[in-house]
Amino acid sequence: MLETLTGFAVVGLAIAVGYIIGRMDLLGPHARHVLGRLTFFVLSPFLLFTVLAQADARVLFSSLLPVSAIAAIAVIAAYALVAKLVWKRDVGETVIGALSAGQVNSNNIGIPLSLYLLGSAAYPAPVILMQLLVFTPISLTILDTVTSGRTSVWRTFVRTATNPIILGSALGTLVSVLGVELPPIVMEPATLLANACVPVLLISYGISLFGQRVLGTSGHRRDVLLASTLKLLVMPVLAWVVAEFVFGLSAHEVLIVVVLAALPTAQNVFNYSQRYDIGESISRDTVFITTIGCIPVLLTATLILG
Repeated sequence: MLETLTGFAVVGLAIAVGYIIGRMDLLGPHARHVLGRLTFFVLSPFLLFTVLAQADARVLFSSLLPVSAIAAIAVIAAYALVAKLVWKRDVGETVIGALSAGQVNSNNIGIPLSLYLLGSAAYPAPVILMQLLVFTPISLTILDTVTSGRTSVWRTFVRTATNPIILGSALGTLVSVLGVELPPIVMEPATLLANACVPVLLISYGISLFGQRVLGTSGHRRDVLLASTLKLLVMPVLAWVVAEFVFGLSAHEVLIVVVLAALPTAQNVFNYSQRYDIGESISRDTVFITTIGCIPVLLTATLILG
C-alpha cells in the first residue's frame, strides 16, 4: 500500500515546492507563464517523444486502446453537452472542461502508478497515444481557431501540423511502429530534456495555486464539480462495464483499464488553458480535486478487482 502512494508523494512534493516559490515570489510575477510556455513548446515534446518511441508497438495498439477510448469519449461528450447546451458556455471553456473530465494523467502519475499497482510501466502507453494523437490535435485546433479568430482550413492545418506537442508525439509513435533503434547520441540528450518536463510542469502548477482557493472562482464551480465527478466516478465505472461486458477482457486487463480511467485529470490540460488563457480556473481546480480524490478511488478499484 505504501508503494502505491509513492507516485502521489513525488507529485505532491513538486507541487508544494511550486506553491512555496509562488508564495515567496522567488521567480517574479511572470514565472507561471514563462514556465508554462517552456513546458508547452520545449519540454513536453521531448517527453512525449521519448515515452512513445520506447513503447512496445504491440502494447500501443492492444485491446486496452478501444476500451479507454470509449470511456474517455463518452465522458468528454457528456460534459460538452451539459456545458454547451445547458450552461451555454463558450467553445473554449467547453473544450477545457471536457478535457478536464476525460483526459487522464497517464504520464507523470500514470506511469509510476502503473508500475506500482499493475507491475508494468507500459500499460499507460495506449492512453498516451490516444490522447496525444487524437484528442490533442482536435483540441488544440479548436483552441487555436477560437483564440486567433480565423478559421482558414489551410492555416488550421499548418498550425496543427507544426504544433510541437503533436510533432513530438507523432515522431515517437513512428519510431515505435517502425521498430527503429535510436542511438544513445540521439536518445540521451532527448531524455535529459524530457526528464525536466514533469517537475517544471508540477512546479508551474504549484505556483498557480498560490493566492487561489479551490472552487473559489464564482461562476465555474459547477463546471469543476461536473468534470471532477465524471472523471473520478463515471469514467472508471464506464471503463469497467465496457471492458467486462462488451469486450470480455481478462480480469487483469479489466483492472488495467479501470486504473487508467481512474487516474486524475492530466496536468497538460492546465498547461493548455495557460497557453491559450482559457478556462484556467476550471482545469486548475479539477486537477487539484481529482489528484486528491483519485487516491481512494484507485485503492478501492485495486481491492475489488485486483
